[in-house]
Amino acid sequence: MWFRNLQLYRLIETPDLDPDGLQRQLAEHAFQPCSGLDSHRLGWDAPLGRKGKLLHHITQGRVMLCMRREDRLLPAPVVREALEEKVEQIEVNEGRPVGRKEKTRLRDEIVVDLLPRAFTRSQRLFAYIDPRAALLVVDAGTAKKAEELLNLLRETLGSLRVQPLQVSQSPALVMTRWAEGRAPEDFVPGDECELKEPVDNGAVIRARRLDLSGDDIQGHLEHGMLVTRLAVEWNRRLRCVLGDDLVIRRLRFTDLVMEEAAEVDAEDAAARFDADFALMSSELAHFIPRLLEVFGGEDRPD
Repeated sequence: MWFRNLQLYRLIETPDLDPDGLQRQLAEHAFQPCSGLDSHRLGWDAPLGRKGKLLHHITQGRVMLCMRREDRLLPAPVVREALEEKVEQIEVNEGRPVGRKEKTRLRDEIVVDLLPRAFTRSQRLFAYIDPRAALLVVDAGTAKKAEELLNLLRETLGSLRVQPLQVSQSPALVMTRWAEGRAPEDFVPGDECELKEPVDNGAVIRARRLDLSGDDIQGHLEHGMLVTRLAVEWNRRLRCVLGDDLVIRRLRFTDLVMEEAAEVDAEDAAARFDADFALMSSELAHFIPRLLEVFGGEDRPD
């Protein structure tokens, strides 16, 4: 359940999160497996998995949600091989070539035939709403995956006014200053970064396990390259890779936090989930405002 990536959104309007009403709304869009010719299905699942009954989990006023997506696996080589066999059969039996339009039609027929028999793969995507902070946090590495959850949530609630967090200063310029040795005390740069030339189609350099204070990296910075991704440790509580898009990737909580989590006496899986969610969201409730502060403050919507 511990989030690994953070897509951060500002709630322009906080939705009604009454537990009973929310459960009814989520149940109307609960996950159902693929059937018929469905290539994929998505819907809400219990955050606690098979041991949970509710489609949300509330801790300290924060609401955890879980979207489940199921995809049918129909590999392109399988379709291509079946199409080649069909085309060859027609050309041999009827003595004529198969044109492009007919191949497209045959391919569609093959997909319709194979799809109901294809294997399926299921994935779960977590997010939580912090109404007091007016934040929506999605555990997704890409905006596309997060947007899929947001669209389902809009459909479920009737409306959802959010926008990605925005800051007043350029994250790339701020992180460049950090790499030059001017980071605040609670943000310690790691040994990984991505540098880009500030021009269209400019050079990109990715460095790992490299001393950022060394001549190589500092030389690139002196020549005007900017830091667009930077590994950092914050306040000895968590490590992550910050991006100039304000997406937080490869989030890991330090041993200090994980030891605190282990000290909680959880009687069952539900209690463990609740304790971990409470600790994680509490840590992020301190980290996110501080992150916005070091980037010059939030540029909030009107």
